[in-house]
Amino acid sequence: MDNRDVERLIDMLYDMVNDAKGVPLSADKCVIDRDAALDLLDEIRAGLPAELKRAQDLIKAKEDYVTSAKREVGRMMQKAEYDAKSKVSDSEVLAAARERSHEIVQRAEERSNEMYRVVNEYTEDALKRTEEAIQAALDEVKTSRAKFRAASAARRQKDREELSKSARKADKDSPENL
Repeated sequence: MDNRDVERLIDMLYDMVNDAKGVPLSADKCVIDRDAALDLLDEIRAGLPAELKRAQDLIKAKEDYVTSAKREVGRMMQKAEYDAKSKVSDSEVLAAARERSHEIVQRAEERSNEMYRVVNEYTEDALKRTEEAIQAALDEVKTSRAKFRAASAARRQKDREELSKSARKADKDSPENL
């Protein structure tokens, strides 16, 4: 699920709250279909962890690669030591094997560091995008609440004015005033 799907679900939730009927005598409350709202929230929740799952998979792949590289280096070191022992008289071969094993270890460490850096950048980017999407949704909810409060206050004021007008008319038309 990509960000557009999550945004679409958030828009649907926003519309659900925006179109909900108000609770009588309450300016800040409305009635929405709980199951529908919870279903939308479940879909949003299911969409957000996808980026995090991919980042975790990359981290796991990096760790597996490093472990494999270390095992390979260990085998190479053992082979180099075995070869070196079998050719004790030939110190140049032993030095070359050690140099080769050090180069392999160094390359594996460099590749490991590069993968770690790439995974960190990807994870940071995924978390940043997730944070931005959540912040945008929160901002929309806050804006909706403010609009709802303003509309509710205006409706309440209009109802008061109508009641006041009706009361004045009733007083005017009462038998005592005739």
